[in-house]
Parts: sequence; C-alpha cells; structure tokens
Amino acid sequence: MRLEKRQPLPFGARLALPFVAVAISFALSFVLILLAQANPFTVFYYILQGALGSRTGLAETAVKATPLVLTGLAAAVAFKARFYNLGGEGQLYLGALCAAVLGLRLAIPRPLAVPAIMAAGCAAGAAWALCAGVLKARCRVDEAVVTLLSNYIVICVVSALLDGPLKDPRTMWPNSPPILDCARYPILLAGTRLHAGALAALAAAAAVRWMMKRSVLGFEIAAVGANPAAAAYAGIPVRRTVVLVSLVSGGLAGLAGTGEVLGLHYDLVEKLSPNYGYAGIVIAMLGGLDAFGVVCAAILFGVLITGAELMSRYTGVPVFLADVIQGIVLLVMCAVFVLTNYRVRVTRCGEKSPVCNARGAAEGGAR
Repeated sequence: MRLEKRQPLPFGARLALPFVAVAISFALSFVLILLAQANPFTVFYYILQGALGSRTGLAETAVKATPLVLTGLAAAVAFKARFYNLGGEGQLYLGALCAAVLGLRLAIPRPLAVPAIMAAGCAAGAAWALCAGVLKARCRVDEAVVTLLSNYIVICVVSALLDGPLKDPRTMWPNSPPILDCARYPILLAGTRLHAGALAALAAAAAVRWMMKRSVLGFEIAAVGANPAAAAYAGIPVRRTVVLVSLVSGGLAGLAGTGEVLGLHYDLVEKLSPNYGYAGIVIAMLGGLDAFGVVCAAILFGVLITGAELMSRYTGVPVFLADVIQGIVLLVMCAVFVLTNYRVRVTRCGEKSPVCNARGAAEGGAR
C-alpha cells in the first residue's frame, strides 16, 4: 500500500472542500449528540439561538471570534510558506504579557497609548517567533518542534510572574493589577463586551489578504511554499522569506494576546487563552489558508463557543461539545486534504508501482 500524488483539483472543487469538511463534521457530531441521548436539532437550535439570537449574543460571538481571526491569520501566513508555526499560543501569551506590563505604566492619552501597546505586543510575539525562523533558515532546525515546545516556556514564565512580581497584592488569585483606563480598547456597542479589537482583527485580515494577493512578499511566500528549491533557483531569497514570515506570523499572534488584555480582561490571568493558538491552526486549514476564509471559519467557531453555553443549560449536553466539534473539523480537514491530494494504491507483494516501472524504463534506455 502506498500514497501517490493526484492531479490538482479544479478551483471549484478546492473551494468546496471546507464546506464538505464542515458538513461531514456536523454529521459526525449528530451521532455523538444522539449517543448523549439528546436531540441534535434541538442542540444546534440552541447553539444558534445563543450565538445569533440576540444583540448580546451577536456581540459575544464577535468577541470570541476576534482572537481566533488573528491566530488563524498567523497560522495561515506561516503555513502558506511551509513554515509550520505551532507556537501561536506562546506568542499570544507574550503579547498579552507585554500589554499587561505597559498598560500599568504607560500613562499617556488613549490615542497614543493603545497603538503603542498594540505595536509592542506585536513586536513581542514576532520576536519570539523569529527565534524559530532564524533556526530554520540558518540551521535547518524543525520549526514545528521549536515553536510547539516554546509554548510551554512562555506559559510557565507567565505563570511564575503572576505568582511573583506581577501579582496583584489586593487579591489571592494569580493575576496582574488592572491596566490603566487610557490603555483599554473603546467599547463599540454599549452594554456588551464588543471592543475595538474586532475592528483591528478585520483590518489585519484585509492587510494580510492584500499582502498575499498584491505584494512582492506575498508572491515570494507562495513560491517558497510551493517549491523552495525552484524558488531559490528563480532568485527568490528563501531564507529571508522564512524569517519575514516568522515575524508576520508571530506578530499577528501577539496582537491576539494584546487584544485579550486591552479589550476583554483588562489584566493578565493564567487561563487567558482557552487554546486560541491551537484553534487558529484548525481555522487556518478550514479557511484554506486564505484571509477571507479564516474570518469565516473564525466566525463559525465563535458561534459554536458562544452558543454552547446556552445549549448546555437547555439540553444538558456538556458545554465542551464545541471543543469536540473543533477537533472533528481538524481530523476531517486532514483526511480530506490527504484524500484529495493523494490516492491510496494497493500493490501486491513484488509488484512495482507505475512510478517505479517508469523509472526502470528510463534507466534502461539510458544504458
């Protein structure tokens, strides 16, 4: 048994793949809900009702989708260049740490404080991802291992700081003191938690789409991702592109963490992120590594996360059903990717594949 490369699919078929994956994922989720002795239609009705059925629900869906858009963009840009950045979670926490520290001390007007802290949070995430980018470009170190393990370093450092120098002396819980009012995102919709970070995420998505479709760097990223050897032969600086991709990817993840502090929590807490960095990988794949697709996938996940709370209260199905559906989407997307790009060929013992036969014929002709 072996995997053989298929011919590339038509554009329409590739466009339909995420929808097929979502449909299969929800079909499998129906089975799990039935096993939990609940009505699947009732479950999904309350998910939609909780996420989209009210002004507050819509605002909360946007709040949940905001960091997912940014971590999804971070993964999409990196994966497009075959730079497998799995460190979005750690880069998010670094951006949040930077925002919490500066938000306590930067007593300047809001129009200056907020952009300055956003830039610093981006720089913190970018600098952390740059380590993996340089190691890959210069030493050919596997960036997936480096970025994945670096998550635990950052999370442990943040935890130690919250139990030590950054701990708020007025509380027993491991969290930092509240940031200054001048460092907080403005609220967009009164009576809700919807903040200006949602607009920043949409602006980042528009900027990434323009970069990938219209800029020289976007062309270089696509070329390096398609074939690094051919890109180098054509004169594209592959190493520089990898380093730049790591900076952009880390900066986007750092901005996600900055937004959680400036717009939502107003302080740094240990459980700041319910695995937004890892969810961004699923969102990037579901969105086809495209900025517009990432926004759509992030909204879908925001609906699931927000609506799961109301669904659990009315049906008794555990709230972590949303996490289960996210995991199913990832598995289905991986399976769809493999089956649409490769075919499984079963060969008998001693039988050679057509590739081997063609290679043997070529070698015989050369003799």
